[in-house]
Amino acid sequence: MEGTWQLPGGTLEFGESFEDCAKREVLEETNLEITNVIYQTATNDVMTNENKHYVAIFMRAEVVDMSADPLVMEPNKCECWEWITWDKFIKGGITGNENIQDGETNKYRPMFYPMESLIITRNGYRPC
Repeated sequence: MEGTWQLPGGTLEFGESFEDCAKREVLEETNLEITNVIYQTATNDVMTNENKHYVAIFMRAEVVDMSADPLVMEPNKCECWEWITWDKFIKGGITGNENIQDGETNKYRPMFYPMESLIITRNGYRPC
């Protein structure tokens, strides 16, 4: 969704495996090749305001070339990619300012709704 922080991803093509979809989408969106792709979890996300219903499938993978930086391959859909730790991304919960002692809001907000759903419904989830 425009104006939100999210992971690379997209729609499964007919007959495509989760693993192949993840490889294709990451390459198309970031120009990064990934390997060791493993299913992690899924969320069921009804977004009433957008009249959309997503089943988001979260995968874990390793980048083939760890020295490569992600590139914005679809500038009409994405402003930037950043390497960030999971702990830093989820800091402050879905609003970015819950229980933060320093009073600063986490800059990685707003999140794409399936990311919020992951944090809310999979309490304690760790991608690694």
